[in-house]
Amino acid sequence: MSQPSQFALMGQRRFAPFFWTQFLGAFNDNVFKTAFLVVLTYDAVSWTTLDPKMLTSLIPGLFILPYVFFSATAGQIAEKMEKGRLAQYVKMIEIAIMAIAGFGWLTKSLPLLLFAVVGMGVHSALFGPVKYAYMPQHLKPEELTGGNGLVEMGTFVGILLGQVLGAALVQYAGIGVQLVAGGTLVLAILGLLVSYRIPHSPAPMPDLKINPNPFTETIRNLSFSRQNRTVFLSMLGNSWFWFYGAMILSQFPVYAKDYLHGDYSVFVGLLTVFSVGVGTGSLLCEKLSGHKVEIGLVPFGAIGLSIFGIELYLASIAYAGTAAVSMAGFVATPGALRILFDIVMLGVFGGLFIVPLFALIQTRCDPDHLSRTIGGLNILNALFMIGAAGVAMLMHAYGFTIPQMFLATAILNALVAVYIFTLVPEFLIRFLAWMLIHTIHRVKVEGAERIPDEGPAVLVCNHVSYVDALVIGAASPRPIRFVMDHRIFKTPFLGWFFRTARAIPIAPAREDQWLMEKAYIDIAQALHEGDLVCIFPEGKLTSTGEMSEFRGGIAKILERSKVPVIPMALRGLWGSLLTRDPANLFERSFARGPRSRLSLAVGAPVEPQQATPEYLHQQVRTLRGDWK
Repeated sequence: MSQPSQFALMGQRRFAPFFWTQFLGAFNDNVFKTAFLVVLTYDAVSWTTLDPKMLTSLIPGLFILPYVFFSATAGQIAEKMEKGRLAQYVKMIEIAIMAIAGFGWLTKSLPLLLFAVVGMGVHSALFGPVKYAYMPQHLKPEELTGGNGLVEMGTFVGILLGQVLGAALVQYAGIGVQLVAGGTLVLAILGLLVSYRIPHSPAPMPDLKINPNPFTETIRNLSFSRQNRTVFLSMLGNSWFWFYGAMILSQFPVYAKDYLHGDYSVFVGLLTVFSVGVGTGSLLCEKLSGHKVEIGLVPFGAIGLSIFGIELYLASIAYAGTAAVSMAGFVATPGALRILFDIVMLGVFGGLFIVPLFALIQTRCDPDHLSRTIGGLNILNALFMIGAAGVAMLMHAYGFTIPQMFLATAILNALVAVYIFTLVPEFLIRFLAWMLIHTIHRVKVEGAERIPDEGPAVLVCNHVSYVDALVIGAASPRPIRFVMDHRIFKTPFLGWFFRTARAIPIAPAREDQWLMEKAYIDIAQALHEGDLVCIFPEGKLTSTGEMSEFRGGIAKILERSKVPVIPMALRGLWGSLLTRDPANLFERSFARGPRSRLSLAVGAPVEPQQATPEYLHQQVRTLRGDWK
């Protein structure tokens, strides 16, 4: 059965009011900040005697600072309070801040406007944990990737439109300041009205005692998150994306002016194509992931960020335009389209990188600690962005050009990605599986919802090719521990891959009695810990395409662990290049051609008392049908 598009969520109350509330918040933030920055850049004399360059550098820092001091508290509040009501309170705070800012606009009071910048930072810090902890309460697991994609798209579109509208309003002859003052207040009120439609979202821990000390609470949150290695490293990967983005985007104003010789419209154009790219990549995640949390997209995104970061450096040094241009003139300049393409692709791969990481954190984190984890994540994001500003200043001090900064950031991204994927090989394994089923084969999965989202189970499947495990692993929403022949497990180079995938080697009793017993102990331990374990009960690859009888290993496993068994059947894989078909290997492989179709059929769970080798063989054979 086909899954509905992620856009169907936009017509449902469980998602739409929340989406528009967060969109209006991001939109209003940027209308206000951009208008303020434009005033300080082009009309500072009538507002202050302070250095405009210092103030324009100070404003982003003032906005980020509350994330460091309030995110830990915000995470606790989001755990303790019903999220719909909390969203309403946050929107009321936004109205008060915009009212103060409006008075500041009308009286040309710089201190009031700076206070409003800090206030909007507090507003965003308070809403952050609500933003990402809300979705797992109202979306199904298969909807999380699509929901996160919509939210990321909405956030970047809101940022972009806010920057465009803020710059346009404040420069409107005669009444620009008044338009900004009134417009931001209206947007805040509209956000409050929409938030009243957010459905009830019960507090995970209503009795939680709030720790008012943000420093000790931050340390406690991060320490708790570190207990789940995958979640913590996903948080670091998420924060790295914000470091990367801050390094690139913070250079766009000077890059547009000094390297591309463009006016303000060129700077806005660069932001536009980047935002369009992020929105596109975020929306593509659902399509490419097959309506599940697919962390295999994260390495794909990281590779693209490095490739197109390097390509942006090459395109920048090849750009030969010297005339002052508007956006229209820039687009007509030779080499400009190459630069714009590189920037939009940075956005696309950034979306592919960030959305699965958010979905992974939401699904793997303890639900009772999710809001606090998001609060800790926001602190990490803020620190990484502050670090990006420091690194950028250091690079400028050492004479780096902006294109060289793009190159250095892309290379650094590759090193960080290799480091993270080495620590959490699940990312790399899922990437290889994802590449297999989206390049060499076209895979259709039937009954994937029968693979349990949590709890132990044994998966049994016919053994057709050397890539069976990758196909099955790609279809599962959870990591699977595969039981495999000890000789293959010890294969040079591939052995490292199997070990990092936590495969369980097994040997026949006649070859190694001790290893066989150890394998059964390891399987029992994995099931006790709630893992999925997959075995191929035939004990060997088919050399004819037909199924062999199932051996008794499954019965031994179920003697120790009374868990359900999920029968599965691979169909259409026989005859590919990686099957054991000595008679017609090349003839059959090339006859099938590239992008050959195959399917994985998942059967109904079988109770352990019923799961004899003969019964399971019959179930798998029925699922396979006439396919090979």
